[in-house]
Amino acid sequence: MARKEEFSATTRGIRVTVRAFYLADQSEPESGQYVWAYRVEIANTGRETVQLLRRTWRITDGLGRTQTVHGAGVIGETPVLEPGGRFEYTSGTPLGTASGFMQGAYHMVVTDSGESFDVDIPAFSLDSPHQPSGRVH
Repeated sequence: MARKEEFSATTRGIRVTVRAFYLADQSEPESGQYVWAYRVEIANTGRETVQLLRRTWRITDGLGRTQTVHGAGVIGETPVLEPGGRFEYTSGTPLGTASGFMQGAYHMVVTDSGESFDVDIPAFSLDSPHQPSGRVH
């Protein structure tokens, strides 16, 4: 089994760690449909209580086409993270190519002051066993 690589970034005491998994059982390579799940952990290593309000994702396929997705919260929630707290969730994305990458930002607010700030979601690769072998399709 291939080792699953973790991607991590910390912004203002908020650490985001992502691990992506190719979902062979949901993908149809012969139809140009590839699906990944990704597991995200958001950990508050800082001293302020924060709340995740919105997210922005940039999803880039193997041909360099980028789609930007904005939304409220994550998986229908707007978690509050006290110092030392963490929140984990799993989501997924389809692509029309055998590889790509994702990155983005969580839009947070400090609950006491109302100050808003963005937390980087590290770029992470979406790799499948169906990588192109140099031939043009």
